[in-house]
Amino acid sequence: MAVYAQELEDMLREAFPNATQIVVEGTDGKHMSAMIVDESFRGKNRVQQQRSVYAALKGKMDGPNGELHALALTTKAPD
Repeated sequence: MAVYAQELEDMLREAFPNATQIVVEGTDGKHMSAMIVDESFRGKNRVQQQRSVYAALKGKMDGPNGELHALALTTKAPD
């Protein structure tokens, strides 16, 4: 079962309710990109930021049989 952009965006908004920006793009349900700008990323390195995003996906990217195959991520704290 594919993950659709709106479903992914909803999950991210639930996990990062105070994000100043969340943009999700993707058309095939398997390959997507997301940009998240959230204060919770301040002081965290890139790996820590991305781990928090993967945790928010609740297993959608787990293993070779995950619903979402690839997610290009841009994460940062607000300027």
